[in-house]
Amino acid sequence: MTTRKIPGRGGNGSAQRISSGPARLRMLLVLLAVAAAAAGLAACSSSATSSASGSGSTSTSSPVATTAGSTLKTATIGGATVLTNAQGFTLYSFAPDTPAKSNCNGTCAQNWPPVKGPATASGVSGTFGTIKRADGSTQATFNGHPLYTFAGDTAPGQNTGNGLNANGGLWHEITT
Repeated sequence: MTTRKIPGRGGNGSAQRISSGPARLRMLLVLLAVAAAAAGLAACSSSATSSASGSGSTSTSSPVATTAGSTLKTATIGGATVLTNAQGFTLYSFAPDTPAKSNCNGTCAQNWPPVKGPATASGVSGTFGTIKRADGSTQATFNGHPLYTFAGDTAPGQNTGNGLNANGGLWHEITT
């Protein structure tokens, strides 16, 4: 707030507080931000969410349809039930990643292609979600781990990337 002399008040002008420009601008920006957030929430509520969770077990190689992103299923590979893409290739997590950020870009992402999001798998215990990658694309996550396939797996049912220490960290197959 600023103080200004207003003519016509008490002969010589008296001090009166009035709203300053920066405060009005901040209030206008806050109102616009609230309106934009409300519009965004309204748009999101009319579409499907990218997070889902389920429980129970899934049979080997059960395909799951999604409306956008990736179709995932499960398969038994090396005695473990793992998450796979629609073609049956094992999905992996990268130890240096965080729930909000992939640390596999450039050459790393060529060898370990990110799984496009969103994705779900019916009957799989856990939470599916998405993150925005450095290049602006959307990547699927499972239980807070960004998902990848491995270029070294040349046929469905392989898990040759499991336990590898490559591109600055360990790679693990996603078990369900």
